[in-house]
Amino acid sequence: MQSHPPYELYYWPTIQGRGEFVRLALEEVAAPYIDVARLPEGRGGGVKAMTKVMHSAPATTLEPFAPPFLRAGDQLVSQTANILHFLGPRHRLAPDDDARRFEAHQLQLTIADFVNEAHDTHHPLGPSLYYEDQKPEAKRRAAAFRTERIPKFLGYFERVLGRSTGGHFFGPSISYVDLSMFQVMVGLAYAFPRAMTAFERKVPELAKLRDRVKERPQIAAYLASERRIAFNEDGIFRHYPELDGNAG
Repeated sequence: MQSHPPYELYYWPTIQGRGEFVRLALEEVAAPYIDVARLPEGRGGGVKAMTKVMHSAPATTLEPFAPPFLRAGDQLVSQTANILHFLGPRHRLAPDDDARRFEAHQLQLTIADFVNEAHDTHHPLGPSLYYEDQKPEAKRRAAAFRTERIPKFLGYFERVLGRSTGGHFFGPSISYVDLSMFQVMVGLAYAFPRAMTAFERKVPELAKLRDRVKERPQIAAYLASERRIAFNEDGIFRHYPELDGNAG
């Protein structure tokens, strides 16, 4: 593995959110990185430092639309799937050949679609309103998500994983897609514990993958550390009991 200077990750400091998919990849390969917005302002961190980078990109650099984004030397890469597409080949978290790398990117983009739908269960009318302002709509959206969208998305990933060998999406070697699917599975279990307890038996390969990733040494150490932000009701995966429906 090549040696690189520490990456700079820019994301909101109090939530896992979309930045967590990048953190998991960096933690798995023990890549040195600075979670900039989580640093004190006196050490050049904080949200102000993040927004300053967003709005002061040089003319030769495409400015990020929103976090997360990653600085790698002079390069600034944004959008979660794009960041992972960049990191994967650098750190052996992606297949070797081009066709398979694009398949990994395709799966990651599908994960991004799924994550957006999970977010919209508690904000169906948009992020500018509080959850409390859209509870009836959220309850209806969450019911459709539990009964229709979770089976559709997880059923797809279960089939893809089931066709692979070696316990991962791309054979015996772990990829960023495996790490991201772990995050999706534990996030859904936090947000919809009753629904996921009932549904998990229908996706046994995904359940085994989740447990396999959780036990990897670098990931296990990360999950037990202060670097792992706890799930909370400000992130993508939020637990509102009234949105979890009935197990069955």
